[in-house]
Amino acid sequence: MDRFPEACVERTVEWVDTDASGHQHNSAILRWVEAAEAELFRSLEFPDYFPSAPRVQQVINYKAKLWFGQRITATVRIHALGRTSLTMAFDVTSDAGEVAAYGTVTTVHVPNGSTAAQPWPEHLVRAVKGVPAAE
Repeated sequence: MDRFPEACVERTVEWVDTDASGHQHNSAILRWVEAAEAELFRSLEFPDYFPSAPRVQQVINYKAKLWFGQRITATVRIHALGRTSLTMAFDVTSDAGEVAAYGTVTTVHVPNGSTAAQPWPEHLVRAVKGVPAAE
């Protein structure tokens, strides 16, 4: 496999997404990225990802402003898969194709009942690597 999986969502910048300056609030970027992340893990058929994958690092680089009513696309792609961690790269682009923000989000696998990171389940590793399910 040459590339890890990715997913995109399209949104309109709503009034609630803007701040007093009239452009997107910093938190809007993460909400859009998390929506794309949810789409990614639905496509991988791993619905129990979110309750067991706390964030340990978020890096956001802001490049351009997005305005009320503007259409955006948030794209998330798996960048690296470790034994217990997973790093996703993302970008949020305007309807004109300009990158407004980009960065990474790193999560770790902490299953329900655990207090420390544990190895990712085999079915997630196989899905991320594009390996068919074992029969």
